[in-house]
Amino acid sequence: MGLFDTLLGRTKQVTPNLDALFALPSAAVTLELQSGLVSTGSAGVCWRPPAGQASADVQDEISKLLEMDDQDPSTPALRSVEDDLGYRWLLVDGESLDDLVTRAHQANSLLKESGWGPQLLCTVFGFVPKAGADASAVPSYLVYLFKRGTFYPFCPTGPDSRDNEAELRLRAVLTGDLPLESDLGRWMALWGLPV
Repeated sequence: MGLFDTLLGRTKQVTPNLDALFALPSAAVTLELQSGLVSTGSAGVCWRPPAGQASADVQDEISKLLEMDDQDPSTPALRSVEDDLGYRWLLVDGESLDDLVTRAHQANSLLKESGWGPQLLCTVFGFVPKAGADASAVPSYLVYLFKRGTFYPFCPTGPDSRDNEAELRLRAVLTGDLPLESDLGRWMALWGLPV
């Protein structure tokens, strides 16, 4: 970035680092030991459909991508759903967190390589309290922001409420394990997650 960019207030967009997803399994060990949370075995990749493209066209393109993914018999099929706000989700499951992260990375890469990179928003991983966890352990999500290359915790407590204190505790626990989003204004509430 040059001097004129700085003077004119232009910033350089952060290049997404999908490999940051592979830090999640080791961070999950910390989450389990310090917060009593374990993976649900589910994740979702969220993107917004391109403006002006008919919903049927979008679904047709995604269906073709999913058919391509089905060609690998060693992996289960991805599922595509639309949420209440019109965002699309590719839902993935994994028997282990390592498998889940690999599948989420593949889904992100598949969409990016197919020209959907500008529409990618985030990838969400679900976590729940393990048996015997204390009361401070609440169902939580770790959200990876595609365009920022960072994670943040999201702890919904109802249809439109969240536990900010639990989110800040998780941030403290995960500092050093994951690239965390420092701008709290970017910690968006993701109500009605299909994950």
